[in-house]
Amino acid sequence: MKFDLGIIGGGPAGYTAAFQARKSGKTVVLFEKDLIGGVCLNRGCIPTKTILHSAEIFEEMKNSASLGIEASDVKIDFEKVMARKDEVVSKIRKNLELALKNSGAIIVKEFAQIVDSKTIKAAGEIYECEKIICAIGSEPAIPAEFRHDGKFILSSDDILNLKTLPKSIVIAGSGAIGTEWARILSSFTVDVTVVEAAERLLPSADFEVSKRLERIFKTKKIKFHTSTMIQNIEIAKTPAPADNNSESGKPLADEKSESPILRVKLSSGETLQTDIVLFAAGRKPLEHKKIDGVKYIGDVSGKIQLAHFAIKQALFESGDIQFCESLIPSVIYGCPEISWVGKREQDLEAGSFQKSVYLVSALGKSHCDNCTDGFIKILSRNGLIIGAHIISKEASALIQQIIIAMQNNIPVEKLKEVCFAHPTYSEGIFECLCNLK
Repeated sequence: MKFDLGIIGGGPAGYTAAFQARKSGKTVVLFEKDLIGGVCLNRGCIPTKTILHSAEIFEEMKNSASLGIEASDVKIDFEKVMARKDEVVSKIRKNLELALKNSGAIIVKEFAQIVDSKTIKAAGEIYECEKIICAIGSEPAIPAEFRHDGKFILSSDDILNLKTLPKSIVIAGSGAIGTEWARILSSFTVDVTVVEAAERLLPSADFEVSKRLERIFKTKKIKFHTSTMIQNIEIAKTPAPADNNSESGKPLADEKSESPILRVKLSSGETLQTDIVLFAAGRKPLEHKKIDGVKYIGDVSGKIQLAHFAIKQALFESGDIQFCESLIPSVIYGCPEISWVGKREQDLEAGSFQKSVYLVSALGKSHCDNCTDGFIKILSRNGLIIGAHIISKEASALIQQIIIAMQNNIPVEKLKEVCFAHPTYSEGIFECLCNLK
């Protein structure tokens, strides 16, 4: 069988390349041995954000009295939360599969092997392809000494299969995965402790964002240890004496309980007791043999591990649609959202840029929504924006306005001429621009 394009991997990179190629009239065969949608749809973005929405609603209902809404005896039905997550993922996946079928792409649900730059082999069949794209994705990165069992020591894949909420959890890593799960589980009243090897939480972010996240964690009673690593995890039948387990000095589990307790020894010398440990220090590209002439995109490329980056790579490879790799937004979900793009303040030489920070609490809309925590931070040089960092409700949408300006080299003075609606969070961008100095 002959095709213009052969794609291995049905995640955001793979299915986007298929759609774009079909729009150009090319023949396409897509191989996916697991589930269409890849990590993002099945084990990442979509299921996590679905659970996060339930957590946010629960949090709002618990604190609704100040808004004039009495919601007594609010309870979590975690089984239903997870069932809804499965329903959302299944619905989107079915729609995606139907769209691929209707586009005319051929889907082969088999393991595929790249023979050479023009040949793919699957289930004994040979597929000749003018061009091959490999988009097989990634897997959770867990240190070899902490091989996860899916029950007590979990990866970011495993935690999506939780049947019941633990009383306590230790999360290793405070990137997007660790921060979002800390927010989810804390909202669900789980005792959460985050262990971060770097000197700050969310180390890839601007240092002021990291500082504010630490403050948010403290407000939500999420404990954290920075410049710290997990050295050892011991699964024990009963808790250790309550000497250094928690800030309260009390064991994190009932002494009479027969459920195993994990003793987590930190590089600081402290030992934590917890029900489960989540390793959330990122993902690594799936192992593969690199073949000259084959295009590797998405997580497997070893570049930025974000679905929207994979999508832009796919559009470039299958449709020659250009994009700027230095203007890929990062977003952390939850309340408030966190987003950023471009340069961080710690990357810049003092005196070489202008800076403005505008507090979200100065916006009327934030008080209407009871979400006043955060700020909008813009960095500029020679009249152009070179970086932006936002902690706010709707930060995921706000950052796009700034990216459009950055990518099109729109001067700050020209942006000030734009009329921003009131009351909105967007007008915070205008106010921040006006304060640049």
